[in-house]
Amino acid sequence: MHHTLLIRTESKREQKPAGAFVPSHRAPCSIIHELARKAFIMGTTTLSRGGSMLTTTLSNGLTVFLKEIHTAPIISHWVWYRVGSRDEIPGITGISHWVEHMQFKGTPKFPAGVLDKAISRTGGTWNAFTYLDWTTFYETLPADQVQLALDLESDRMVNSRFDPDEVASERTVVISERQGNENEPSFLLAEEVQAAAFRVHSYHHEVIGDLADLETMTRDDLYRHYRTYYIPNNAVLAIAGDFQAEAMLQRVQEAYGSIPAGEAPPRRARPEPPQRGERRVTVEGPGETVFLQVAYHAPNATHPDFFPLLALDSLLSGPTNLNLFGSGLTNKTSRLYRALVDTQYAVSVGGVLHPTIDPYLYTLHAIVHPDRTAEETLQALDGEIARLQDAPPPEDDLQRALKQARALFAYGSESISNQAFWMGYSAMFADYAWYTRFLERLEAVTPEDVQRVAQTYLRPQNRVVGVYLPANEVSQ
Repeated sequence: MHHTLLIRTESKREQKPAGAFVPSHRAPCSIIHELARKAFIMGTTTLSRGGSMLTTTLSNGLTVFLKEIHTAPIISHWVWYRVGSRDEIPGITGISHWVEHMQFKGTPKFPAGVLDKAISRTGGTWNAFTYLDWTTFYETLPADQVQLALDLESDRMVNSRFDPDEVASERTVVISERQGNENEPSFLLAEEVQAAAFRVHSYHHEVIGDLADLETMTRDDLYRHYRTYYIPNNAVLAIAGDFQAEAMLQRVQEAYGSIPAGEAPPRRARPEPPQRGERRVTVEGPGETVFLQVAYHAPNATHPDFFPLLALDSLLSGPTNLNLFGSGLTNKTSRLYRALVDTQYAVSVGGVLHPTIDPYLYTLHAIVHPDRTAEETLQALDGEIARLQDAPPPEDDLQRALKQARALFAYGSESISNQAFWMGYSAMFADYAWYTRFLERLEAVTPEDVQRVAQTYLRPQNRVVGVYLPANEVSQ
C-alpha cells in the first residue's frame, strides 16, 4: 500500500499504511445516509448533534474549533500543525516525524514519563501522527480532565525539551524504525514508487525519512524545525465533547492565548512537472510474494475532480477510508476484486486516494497470485480500467459504490474523537466545509464524471508501475 502514516503509541512506535484505517462502528445501510447528515452542520454557533459549534481565531493566529457533543462525559482534544514531510528538503528528510517523537520527551513542567502517567491516571488515551502535510497530537479524556490536555499541549507548543542525550536516544529509535520498515516488501516498493513519481516535489520521500539524513541530522536541526513550525499561527485546535463552548473558549484563551505568534513558516514544496511517459521500477528482496503497485498522479483535495475520483476508487477497489481509526469494509463487490481475485490473478487488491494540499497519487495495489506473473496481473487490471474508460458505469453500479463510500464515511464520523479529528484534519488541506459538504459532493458524481476522470488520470503516461520480486525468483 502506498505511503505510510507514522503513528506514535505509548509503548512503541508503529507504522501503518495510509488508507488502512476504517472505523469499527457498523450500522444498517438504510440509516447510514441520515446518520451521516446529522453530524455535518457547521457555523459560528450552530446546532450539531445535540450541541453547538463555535469557531474562532485567537489574536495569536491559533484557529479554534469547539463542538459540543453531550452524548458521553468525555472530550477529545486535538492540536494540528501544518508541517509534514512536504516541508522537508534533502538533508532533513524525516525531521517532522523525529520532532514529533521529541514532543514526548517532556518539558520543564511535565518531565519525561510524567505525561504518560498523568494520562493513564485519568483513564484517557493519547497519541500522535505525522504525515505528508501535517502533524497532530490528541488526547481523549473524561470531560472533567480537559484541563490536563489544555495544559500539556499548550506547554509543549513552546517548552519541549530537546536534550542532546534524548536526541541521541531517539536517533537510535527512528533509525531502528526505518530499518524495521525495510523488512516489509510493501514499504520498499512504496518508497521506490514514491521517488519515481515525484522528482521535484517534496512528496518524493517517505515520512520516515532517508537513512543518510537520520544519521546526520543534529539537535539544532530538530530544534530549529520545532521553533519554525510549532507556533499558534501554524496550528489548529479542535475540541469536541461534553462542555459548554463559551466556557471552553475562555479556558482555551487562558491556556493558549499568551503564546506569541511566529513568523510565517517557509513552504518548500515545488510543483511537480507533468509526467511524460510511464515509469517503471523493480525492487528485489527476500520473501516469496510478488507485489504490484500502480500509482497515478491525482489532483489535490480541493480540485473538482477529487470527488469523482473517490467515486471511481469505490467502484474499482472499494472505498478508501479517510479516517485514522478502525478497520474496513469488504471490497468483494468491487470491479478489481471480481476481475483479479475471483479469477486468481491476485490474492488481494485495493486502492488508496487521500486528500492532500498538493496533487498526490491514486494508488492501486495487489498481491500477485503465485500462479501468475506481475505482468499478467497488470494486464488484467488494465482491462478493468479500459472498461471504465470506454463506457460510463451503469447507474446501479455507481450507486452501490457510492453507498459503500457513504457508509464508510459515516462510520468514521460517529464518535467524539472522530468529530474532533475531522474539524482539524479538513483544515489541513482545505477547510471544515470540505467535511460538511462531503456527502453532497459525493452524491453529485455522475457515471459520466467517473468515465471522464478515468480517461483523464488513469493513463499509462500518468503512472508509475512498481513490482517487488523475491530475490529467488530473479535468480531462477
